[in-house]
Amino acid sequence: MQFEVVMDALTLLLNRRSLHKLMEPAPQGEVLDNIFRAGLRAPDHGGLTPWRFIVSQGEGLQKFAAILVNAAKFDGADESVIEKASKAPFRAPMIITVVAKVAEHDKIPVIEQHLSAGCATQAMQMAAVAQGFSGFWRTGRWAYHPVVRESLGLTGDDLIVGFLYMGTPGCREAKVNERDVSQFVEYL
Repeated sequence: MQFEVVMDALTLLLNRRSLHKLMEPAPQGEVLDNIFRAGLRAPDHGGLTPWRFIVSQGEGLQKFAAILVNAAKFDGADESVIEKASKAPFRAPMIITVVAKVAEHDKIPVIEQHLSAGCATQAMQMAAVAQGFSGFWRTGRWAYHPVVRESLGLTGDDLIVGFLYMGTPGCREAKVNERDVSQFVEYL
């Protein structure tokens, strides 16, 4: 039995793929709680729990779109960029913004806290797939924009490590392209 569980996890990891066509429903209830619990199991040097998850769905997607539009207008963007910003949140029925909420610590550098939040994002995406949902991880200019940061309550070294778009797969997964491991591995 345990071997099968390990194989299932290995299959999940070796076949990881982002699906960009997502539809209703989004994860809810225990499934969503499992996704958050998986994120909370990310490596966490010093037990700082440097994560914050901001869920946008339903009316929250409208609010998130307004934040992106305000950021585009702040930049003096043309109408096509503003229009694209207004539509970006609606690629999926849910977005989980993963924030590295940085704590000052003399032994745990900021980069480790950022990386920990990145691991949480990956774990959450894999937990969604393991339960029959899917998602894709985006960053882009909005993740670093001061208007977006301020609107979501980020300060100092806090970092949006990603927008995790979540929903039900709306297409079939394409075959994963195998990479030659020897091209990426060195031994001392």
